[in-house]
Amino acid sequence: MKDLDALRHSASHVLAQAVKELYPEVKLAIGPAIADGFYYDFDKKEPFTPDDLEKISLKMKEIVKQNLKFEHYEKPRAEAIKYFQDKGEKYKVELITDLPDANMSFYRQGDFVDLCKGPHANYTGGLKHFKLLSVAAAYWRGDEKRDSLQRIYGAVFFTKEELDNYLNLLEEAKARDHRKLGKELDLFSFHEEAGPGLVFWHPKGSLVRKIIEDFWKDEHLKNGYELLNTPHIANLDIWKTSGHWNFYRESMYSPVDIDGQDYMIKPMNCPFHILIYKTQLRSYRQLPIRYAELGTVYRYERSGALHGLLRVRGFTQDDAHIYCRLDQLEEEIVKVIKFVLFILQTFGFKEYEVYVSTRPEKYTGELEYWEKATAALEKALKAVSLAYQIDPGEGVFYGPKIDIKIKDCLNRTWQCSTVQVDFNLPKAFKVEYINEESKAIQPVMIHRALMGSLERFFGVLIEHYKGAFPVWFSPVQAKVLNITDSQENYAKSVCDQLKESSLRAEVDIRNEKLGLKIREAQLAKIPYMLVVGDKEKGNHAVTLRRRNSQEQKVMPLADFISLAQAEINNKI
Repeated sequence: MKDLDALRHSASHVLAQAVKELYPEVKLAIGPAIADGFYYDFDKKEPFTPDDLEKISLKMKEIVKQNLKFEHYEKPRAEAIKYFQDKGEKYKVELITDLPDANMSFYRQGDFVDLCKGPHANYTGGLKHFKLLSVAAAYWRGDEKRDSLQRIYGAVFFTKEELDNYLNLLEEAKARDHRKLGKELDLFSFHEEAGPGLVFWHPKGSLVRKIIEDFWKDEHLKNGYELLNTPHIANLDIWKTSGHWNFYRESMYSPVDIDGQDYMIKPMNCPFHILIYKTQLRSYRQLPIRYAELGTVYRYERSGALHGLLRVRGFTQDDAHIYCRLDQLEEEIVKVIKFVLFILQTFGFKEYEVYVSTRPEKYTGELEYWEKATAALEKALKAVSLAYQIDPGEGVFYGPKIDIKIKDCLNRTWQCSTVQVDFNLPKAFKVEYINEESKAIQPVMIHRALMGSLERFFGVLIEHYKGAFPVWFSPVQAKVLNITDSQENYAKSVCDQLKESSLRAEVDIRNEKLGLKIREAQLAKIPYMLVVGDKEKGNHAVTLRRRNSQEQKVMPLADFISLAQAEINNKI
């Protein structure tokens, strides 16, 4: 919404004005509007404290009350540079130096002036409903080798109700933070001594991962895919042939010398799948060939960009590559899209934002192939009646793509699924099949990921469900709780029978009050709690209590097992 963007951009200028009035020695960097609000980066020797934020907020309110007009004007480049040099604003000078324009755009409110293209609100008085949220570290121009800055984040809306709703959403998001829940539920951890951005899966997290992997593999076999496993490193020449070394080097790690040759830890699985395809002469009758792999890859991410499971340096892609004839291309893309939607819906995601990302500025291959690939993606989306937007220039270097962003229960979007059409890697690796006329023809290659990466998808699942996973992929599905010691053996027997029926069960026979046991099982997000006392023991029954309800129901153990198995089979 452009008006909201203008309001957010204006709030960042009011923030900068307030900081400069309170701390004149602070240097200004940049302050854009962002998807959820605004921020401004400052160069200040001492860290901003919560008390500082309170002072800044009060000063901003004074500026808002003054109802200052946002006035636009321009200065010639040389004059603009001198203006900021005189003020000691080195970051603004660098920005102007890098801009190609002959005249620089400025905005003024009161005595405060900033370099900016706008747009802005008309007056500061329109910014009554704002809130400063936090301070975070940042680097000038996102470069860890440049100056360290402090970034103040804020939110602003047109009405108090909108702001309150957003702040409530933030609180709910904090409660769902997968890093917090991952620790509380003992799912995974990170260890600085091992290196940032590397995930350690704990037993319960690994169990959920196994369930997801087993489901993924079974569904791929049903859908005509063959499963692969490939190495973690390869000779650098592979990555030169694929183009990754030229186009993707900034995200790759440095080569390692092995027996006098350079090897790279893999950032992608696609060249490896191509090598397997090339081990045999392929006929047009064999196509399409669909290869799938849960392949772990490693990509460099700046330490400041790492974020729990959502942004890591080592992750497992649910990767696949399809080799098909040109006349099969649209049909295969349609099948992939339907497969994506089936997987996402099974895990509880029903709403999406869909984009077709087109040719980037740096690319490889012929324009004719790019146009054919983009057209095939759009035709497939129309065939399945999936609305989409064009995302100009955001394709990968070897081809255009479809990005499907899922919406969680808080209406946040997450990039997970992607479908990419590639005429270029088959050409680079001389991938061929023999057509009806016994001629060697280059196939089309489709790259696709349904969940994106297991790590990121798991992080999204944790936040979407607040750690209370559906029964079918909960690490522990049922916990048996005895009331007194006299039911200890019966409780163990119930747990054993659950396990024999392929239910993931635990038993709590501690000499503790039942209320405490129930509370701890609820905190562990266990779907079923089965209470057993003398009455249940005598009737070979259990009292069922679900994690999200205080209602209790007595039933024969066999009936509970049937109920649980039905819910699991139906992916509830």
